Amino acid sequence: MSSFKSYGKVDESEQARLEARRKTGKRVTIIALSTIVLIGVVCAAVFGTVAHNNSDNNDGVNSNSAPFLSNSVKSVCDLTLYKGACYSSIGPLVHSGQVRPEKLFLLSIEVALAEASRAVEYFSEKGVFNGLINVDNKTMEGFKNCKDLLGLAVDHLNSSLASGGKSSLLDVLEDLRTWLSAAGTYQQTCIDGFGEAGEALKTSVVNNLKNSTEFTSNSLAIVTWLNKAASTVNLRRLLSTTLPHHHHMVEPKWLHSKDRKLIQKDDNLKRKADIVVAKDGSGKFKTITAALKHVPEKSDKRTVIYVKKGVYYENVRVEKTKWNVMIIGDGMNATIVSGSLNFVDGTPTFSTATFAVFGKNFIARDMGFRNTAGPQKHQAVALMTSADQAVYYRCQIDAFQDSLYAHSNRQFYRECNIYGTVDFIFGNSAVVLQNCNIFPRVPMQGQQNTITAQGKTDPNMNTGISIQSCNIAPFGDLSSVKTYLGRPWKNYSTTVFMQSTLGSFIHPNGWLPWVGDSAPDTIFYAEFQNVGPGSSTKNRVKWKGLKTITKKQASMFTVNAFLSGEKWITASGAPFKSST
Repeated sequence: MSSFKSYGKVDESEQARLEARRKTGKRVTIIALSTIVLIGVVCAAVFGTVAHNNSDNNDGVNSNSAPFLSNSVKSVCDLTLYKGACYSSIGPLVHSGQVRPEKLFLLSIEVALAEASRAVEYFSEKGVFNGLINVDNKTMEGFKNCKDLLGLAVDHLNSSLASGGKSSLLDVLEDLRTWLSAAGTYQQTCIDGFGEAGEALKTSVVNNLKNSTEFTSNSLAIVTWLNKAASTVNLRRLLSTTLPHHHHMVEPKWLHSKDRKLIQKDDNLKRKADIVVAKDGSGKFKTITAALKHVPEKSDKRTVIYVKKGVYYENVRVEKTKWNVMIIGDGMNATIVSGSLNFVDGTPTFSTATFAVFGKNFIARDMGFRNTAGPQKHQAVALMTSADQAVYYRCQIDAFQDSLYAHSNRQFYRECNIYGTVDFIFGNSAVVLQNCNIFPRVPMQGQQNTITAQGKTDPNMNTGISIQSCNIAPFGDLSSVKTYLGRPWKNYSTTVFMQSTLGSFIHPNGWLPWVGDSAPDTIFYAEFQNVGPGSSTKNRVKWKGLKTITKKQASMFTVNAFLSGEKWITASGAPFKSST
């Protein structure tokens, strides 16, 4: 189990505290709203009766001990996991008795943004690097990753603030939940990167991110309850009124242009590609990295890169400013990007990816991504995606431990082949894998295979792994290898296998604990309408978090409900099933 330390496995004392919080937490249903009451009364009615009452809140502050705060602030802060942080950060900014909930939501993002920006400075060369002597390369790379990750968090908080000021907050609630979930994920990934560092350094990192992570979580809690309450007619009217002005998001031009028709056929894509990459020199560039440098910054127009067959030995990054990129190859086994960076040789997991995507609205088709480090090198990622609304169609992800890092935001995989051993589909995105072949392979001697390791850390995140209509079959002889559907990486791990074919090699227990002999009650694991000899749930582990779900519940993990994906996946040209 030592090879997993860098992930920050569930701490048993932390798990006990969270369990105590869960048992004492109480949520009372939102009371009926009246059209004739003042907006402030509406806010209090909607939010004031919802309370978590966490007995172990970090700073022990609750609404009763803060009489100087307005009723609106108390009501909204009672929705959050970190009430004290909410009171202390938002309270001083409110100078009237009643404030509309969307205004408080925007204030919560502003304070989270300020703290995240400060944390970026901490991880700059002027911050955490000062006074450090004899720091190894892995730790230095961890600092660099944290600066990049917190930069992404700042970007997502900025996007949330801008979209939160649109004329109708209702239009962007799901986007806001996604981006705030991603912002929280970026900060947690930074912390996880120091799992093997000394205690003093780990404590310093955690302490410097404390306010930022708590404020982000609070913003997420507020928008989550706004989303739940939006079904109430009166609140819908309230949220549809004019809000403070911020710039609106610009919809990509290609969503409603001839470019949509272009991407329906492979021949069209290759013939009309904006950039051609070929190892033999028949294209404009010989490497994908060189081609990406010529993609316009933050473009709303689709840029198509055709990569001719061949093996491209390079570590590729689609940077966060490279929007609307589409890469098409000559087939998942013909056009391959190959690398070998790995954890054992000194690279943090987050940096090992052969192909890493940060730019939004990314599409890959007929491509192969592999990491050849081998099982003895432990964490070695083939493909990592942090981009929102990313689509992979007919692609191959080939590695051993940690093959596919579905890191954050919304992602969709269709008709892909995914190979691996330990935790080989992992991360904290909202991801649906549909009609894919998932191939556990022979691990290092003494290891057990775990297909998934989902990383949800906050109950309000809209993240999880959904595996629908896939084929799970062995690659090689696994007769002497225990293979499980997954294990809970974090306390709120969420994973659903549905309508898939499970081979006989799946262990009857189905799921493996991360630590100890059980799992936190707060996880959400489910199996629905699976078939095949490995699909029997008769001898599954008896965890409270392993659910038996209905078709209606399963439908919440489909493309439409889970990804809000009908529009952007249709635009990608990839086929999909929208529901169960």
